[in-house]
Amino acid sequence: MKHGFKIIFALMLCLLLLGCGADRPMEEGEENDLIVVGFSQIGAESNWRVANTESIQAALSEENGFMLILDNARQQQENQLKAVRTFIQQGVDYIVLAPIVESGWESVLEEAKREGIPVIIIDRRVEVSNQGLFTAWIGANFRQEAETAVSWLEEELLLSGREDEPINILHVQGTLGGTAQIERSAGLLEAVERHSNWTVTAQLVGEYTQAKGYEVVLEYLRQNRDIDVLYCENDDMAFGAMQAMDELNIEYGADGGVIVISFDAARTALEACMAGKINLCVECNPLHGPKVAELIWQMEEGVLPRKENFVDEGSFTTEMLTEELIANRAY
Repeated sequence: MKHGFKIIFALMLCLLLLGCGADRPMEEGEENDLIVVGFSQIGAESNWRVANTESIQAALSEENGFMLILDNARQQQENQLKAVRTFIQQGVDYIVLAPIVESGWESVLEEAKREGIPVIIIDRRVEVSNQGLFTAWIGANFRQEAETAVSWLEEELLLSGREDEPINILHVQGTLGGTAQIERSAGLLEAVERHSNWTVTAQLVGEYTQAKGYEVVLEYLRQNRDIDVLYCENDDMAFGAMQAMDELNIEYGADGGVIVISFDAARTALEACMAGKINLCVECNPLHGPKVAELIWQMEEGVLPRKENFVDEGSFTTEMLTEELIANRAY
């Protein structure tokens, strides 16, 4: 190990959350030369986040030559800052960071840079004055996801003869300041500017959880039922919003009523889409682990990885889905 971590290896082993899986099997004699990776994860607020964590754990497993230290920040940036500084003090070989919000990372990334520890950012981005403070970023094209959603909505309204009707959109946002929230919101708002008959009736912050999505949508719909489209920035908030509409006997989905658009396309959301409850699921691929491992092995071989690394994604409507397709999904 490059940074003296072996001294405290035995003390920390019982605290580690090691994954399973196989990307690159360890060779004989490598047991004492694991690549140590500190991973600061946002939390476990959604099905997507859980799948993201499991993907990292599987790819950065001991069997694959890694020792993974996983820290759950529980949705608090101060916890992430503390975790990253702890990783630096421990002398890990690499740091993987899934930032809660984009800002506030300059100082801690400078500290990692001074210690020569490469940092890989995953999922959301960081806003820093010097892009050299992190080695690479892996994640989704959130703006493209939003453009996919609004393009589908435009076509859907055209096909149903509603392209000129007033369209009221209830916008349920994720954690404010995170890249997914910023880009998915921007894509919708740009589309609203292009369509004089589209109106965002409210922007509610659902914090990417089903419970909060249910709470804010229920409170809003009790007073304001005149909506045509529900634009939810992740599946879990969509589930909460659908729960609220069920309680208020508001029709929604592919059979009529409120059009529901959701992001992430986890298996549970695809099941709801196939059942006609969600009109459109826009995929946000959480399986970042293999790409993280690939970039680390590149750096181990002295190769500087590509700065931006997008994962493959698609979108799904009710008529596209089958039980076999959903069963074969990895998340």
